[in-house]
Amino acid sequence: MLTSAVQRSTLGLHTLEQYEPLIGAAAVERIAAKADRVRTMRIAHISSTFYGGGVTELLTPLTLMMNATGIETDWHLIQGTPGFFGCTKKLHNTLQGTSLEFSDAEKTIYEQVVFENATRLHLDDCDAVIVHDPQPLPLITHFSDREMPWLWQCHVDLSSPHAPVWSYLRKFIEQYSAAIFSLQEYGQDLQVGQHFVTPAIDPFSAKNREMSDRERQEFLGNYKIPTDRPLVTQISRFDRWKDPMGVIEAFRKAREQVDCTLVLIGNNASDDPEGGKILETIESAADEDIIVLSVDDPTLVNALQRSAAVVLQKSTREGFGLTVTEAMWKGAAVIGGDVGGIRHQIKDGWNGFLVSTPDQAAARMVRLLKNPKLREELGARAKESVRQNFLMSRLLEDWLDLLSKHERPVV
Repeated sequence: MLTSAVQRSTLGLHTLEQYEPLIGAAAVERIAAKADRVRTMRIAHISSTFYGGGVTELLTPLTLMMNATGIETDWHLIQGTPGFFGCTKKLHNTLQGTSLEFSDAEKTIYEQVVFENATRLHLDDCDAVIVHDPQPLPLITHFSDREMPWLWQCHVDLSSPHAPVWSYLRKFIEQYSAAIFSLQEYGQDLQVGQHFVTPAIDPFSAKNREMSDRERQEFLGNYKIPTDRPLVTQISRFDRWKDPMGVIEAFRKAREQVDCTLVLIGNNASDDPEGGKILETIESAADEDIIVLSVDDPTLVNALQRSAAVVLQKSTREGFGLTVTEAMWKGAAVIGGDVGGIRHQIKDGWNGFLVSTPDQAAARMVRLLKNPKLREELGARAKESVRQNFLMSRLLEDWLDLLSKHERPVV
């Protein structure tokens, strides 16, 4: 038996009503009315990992919040071999512009593992199926019931996908009812409808909730992160698209003018076989002023983002960049790569800075480290922009609108 609304709140299940101080009563009432219209639906999300990466960061609060509004929402995980995830990582890289061949042998591995997963999934009682990213994409070919809507959501930067791989994946995508992308600039020439849903954060999660100064200091101390000098940090998966080596280069140039400490924190998503190698490269480049941590501790992330003088996300490709949103929500001064979704969050010079090179990042870093007032001004505007545009309540409303458009016809 499901717990009551009061018990859910006590247990940490964040309800729509808790957003009222942030978004106002009228918005809460509007979203609740939309939820009532699709409350009888049963939804299934399918992804490739419960751990690490932006999809998990989105689906964890979204699926809980949908259930809290009374919409039965499942989240299924596909299983895969190392060879399979090697193939899907290549797909991820080629979708973001890398020119690599996806061989017939790799296609066989990819499609065979997805077929095996299809035999373990029972979705007949669902009213909508939402498949995330390329890993489970071919699932739709193994289900005959096409009366329910199947929606494919792509979370990566699709501004310049490698044409041969995109052509291969397109034959699966066009079997879906619609495709969903993070930004309109990622839209493609497809024979199915397209929707654009911008990601968002849960402001009440362990990673984003308010913290006292004492608690922040305690968590930094637990990981032996010094606070005697200004902190600069980047928090993201160990992925070459996040440009950790560019961050280190920029930090070393900035350090010539301002004494500071760099903290790089990341984790390896279970479906990303390249993460370990990237971590080794970063660790080999570190020195006494660079701290590298491979941990999964959302409270540490929270404490560090709230304590850092500068937060970077110097990506060279980025579908959206939830770590940018998280830092902005905490009023941090953020420097982001001038790419993808980061450009839709940071207005250069207004609520943060956009950069394209290590030299630019270093110059912005020095300017911020020398100017606490500027950091405070940028951070205040950054937090307000997240409140207005990038909270989970808005993402829930977007999905309610989308599900209403694709509701299964009543027979």
